[in-house]
Amino acid sequence: MLQSFSIIFAIAAFFNFVNYKWFRLPTTIGLMLMSLVTIILITLSKNIVPEFYKFFCDIVTNSDFRSLLLDGILSFLLFAGALHVNIDELAKEKWPILLFATLGVLISTFIVGCLTYYTAQLIGINLPFLHALLFGALISPTDPIAVMAILKKSNIAKSLSIKIEGESLFNDGIGVVVFSGILILAGMGEHAIEESIGLEIGKLFLEEAIGGLLYGALLGFVGYQAIKSVDDNPQLAVMITLAIVMGGYAFASIIHVSGPLAMVIAGMIIGNKLNIATNKGKTRKMINEIWEVLDDVFNGILFVLIGLAIHLLKFNLDHLLLGVVAILIVLVSRFISVFIPYSLLKHAEVSPVKTVLVLTWGGLRGGISIALALSLLNNSSSEVILYITYVVVLFSIIVQGLSIGTLVKKMYKQ
Repeated sequence: MLQSFSIIFAIAAFFNFVNYKWFRLPTTIGLMLMSLVTIILITLSKNIVPEFYKFFCDIVTNSDFRSLLLDGILSFLLFAGALHVNIDELAKEKWPILLFATLGVLISTFIVGCLTYYTAQLIGINLPFLHALLFGALISPTDPIAVMAILKKSNIAKSLSIKIEGESLFNDGIGVVVFSGILILAGMGEHAIEESIGLEIGKLFLEEAIGGLLYGALLGFVGYQAIKSVDDNPQLAVMITLAIVMGGYAFASIIHVSGPLAMVIAGMIIGNKLNIATNKGKTRKMINEIWEVLDDVFNGILFVLIGLAIHLLKFNLDHLLLGVVAILIVLVSRFISVFIPYSLLKHAEVSPVKTVLVLTWGGLRGGISIALALSLLNNSSSEVILYITYVVVLFSIIVQGLSIGTLVKKMYKQ
């Protein structure tokens, strides 16, 4: 696995260099597009140099996309992203973020699941209803990694940016809980007792979501105090942040709380306390610089992997058709799931529909959705779910990611 990771890192660095020197696309999009082109060229050479094709496929397979993301780099990316989120600005948008990350995810999961189920039946694909709901659960949360990487290059109003960033940071944790709850339903089958279902899902929510938030707060406050006590040793302070992320995330899985939510809360607390601390700033500067580099490194690896891992899919016209329709389903569901919570709030916008449209188009899907789809390998519908997830994610990152800035300009032009 280390060899595969090293090769993918080298590829990501090379693609990053090429993109910076010539293409000048948003980094994540540029890396993924070059990865897609690379895997297409390698696939075309399958019959000419089969050894090279097999070697390349083994690299991607051995890297274990799901474990690498969910058990490894996700913790670094979430902590790095949260480190620069202003809690005061986030608090101003707390109600939209809370509703989008909870009610919005539930609404979207149900709508996507229902529409995908009936569409699959029309096409002739056998996709059980609960499995369609699983797809709804894994595709409904917006991906904080994809969202924050793209927003860095988009001129979006601050309030809108905070809404999108804040929602994406929190709703993936909620989405994983919903996803796990539906897995429980699917495992219980027809003889499930409603009371036991509700008890299991409620227990899961308390343990994962609430427990993750509290655990993250503890990590954040303890971590900051440790950093503060070694303010004259920036290198040690950086090491402490790495220990918080690596050790804290690993321990979260042991005590069965949400590691992603814990990393978000810990990052926000440490980042905000460092920014208001009355010190010379050398420690703060080094922590910010190191984590910006780590953010770029792991983002590059992730989006190269997304592009290269497309070889896991076997071409199927029916699955491709369902995936294309799923793009529309996900966008419509996203609009409804944002519009309903947003309509419950007081807002100062002259045209709130414009805000909802931007929130809809800016809600990108990414590696977390693919990783969750890959976790269903023993599921009878896993191939269908992975295929349509990939189609939606590729459209989301490439088309929505490239056009969100243009949409904002058109929506808010004077």
